[in-house]
Amino acid sequence: MYQGNNNSRNRFGSRSNSSGRGYAPRRGGSSGSRGYGSKSTLDISRLINKVAITEEVEVYVAEHAFADFEVDQRLKQNIIDKGYITPTPIQDKVITHILKDEDVVGIANTGTGKTAAFVIPLIDKILKNPKERVLIMAPTRELAIQIDEELKTFARRLGIHSVVCVGGAPIGRQIASLRHVNHFVIGTPGRLKDLIERRVLNLSAFGTVVLDEADRMLDMGFINDMRYIIALMKKERHTLFFSATLSSTIEILIKDFLKSPVRISVKTQDTSKDVHQDVIRLKPGQNKLDILHDLLKQEDFSRVLVFGRTKHGVERLAEMLSKRGLRAESIHGNKNHNGRQRALEAFKNNRAQVLVATDVAARGLDISDISHVINFDLPTTYEDYIHRIGRTGRAGKKGKALSFVE
Repeated sequence: MYQGNNNSRNRFGSRSNSSGRGYAPRRGGSSGSRGYGSKSTLDISRLINKVAITEEVEVYVAEHAFADFEVDQRLKQNIIDKGYITPTPIQDKVITHILKDEDVVGIANTGTGKTAAFVIPLIDKILKNPKERVLIMAPTRELAIQIDEELKTFARRLGIHSVVCVGGAPIGRQIASLRHVNHFVIGTPGRLKDLIERRVLNLSAFGTVVLDEADRMLDMGFINDMRYIIALMKKERHTLFFSATLSSTIEILIKDFLKSPVRISVKTQDTSKDVHQDVIRLKPGQNKLDILHDLLKQEDFSRVLVFGRTKHGVERLAEMLSKRGLRAESIHGNKNHNGRQRALEAFKNNRAQVLVATDVAARGLDISDISHVINFDLPTTYEDYIHRIGRTGRAGKKGKALSFVE
């Protein structure tokens, strides 16, 4: 366990600050500093996982290679060009069922390759029937954009078109794009509903729908929008439902939206064994920002995602880190679409070492090689904690998650 002390410099080399300036915790407050919200009630013992896994771990043996899937040869060539050879477990188990037009419920942890698991067979579906239309719903604009980016790499040179419809982006451009033929419409429920009500998006010809991160859409209050949108599609439809968790509400949705679905679960535990979890204990008078700064100066903190609780706090923290000479960007709900995309691109392309984010803004982010996730402010729920630390330790790589606590 990382622990600070009352010496002039703690184990990270940061000077303690008994004056309480900057980000030192307030008396009677949480480990979060001013502007960062209320105290979390998480069980701190669940945030520590330092036990080395020394026993042999059974390696998943795929039943298929990508070359085995019965898809269009042009699509198969694009898969080869991307360097895909052996599918991940969710891809291995799901693709054949989607190719058979079966409804699917896929339960999988984040970072398991589920986007390709539905994108590949749906592209093949369009190639076999160019009149088919696919709607993909995602909880956040970032996830919708990422789905579209992956779709485009697999659909290269195949004459397949898509449009992203998300809030925070100019609606006029989206309306203009919808006037053209789009085989895929990818969007967030709120913006999709807005476009439907403006009579520029007609779903009556759409026979396939993907609900990605359905549990997050429920958490964000999109249940009524989801029901409204799906009711406007073809009555006989092909429905794919992906979620990291199952709840009684999700089971109701599955019963309402899907017909005799195939259930595929590759989720084995809440947190990946590839993520080393620990906490940073703060004592009265220690400056939280100093400790974070000294962590980020260490060489192995190469690409770091820092979570705060509020939009104002996240923006302020990014500014403070930048003033200290760190390459930091922020992403939160108050930042416009272009600003969020610029911050993400800087982080992805190593122009920024640190991305400071709120939970909602970071939903579904798929950025490779994140070395550390730091919970500057603890999340309210354990589910949010699991989502946060799932941004590192992806695709078999190792990652670290650190949480500030008092």
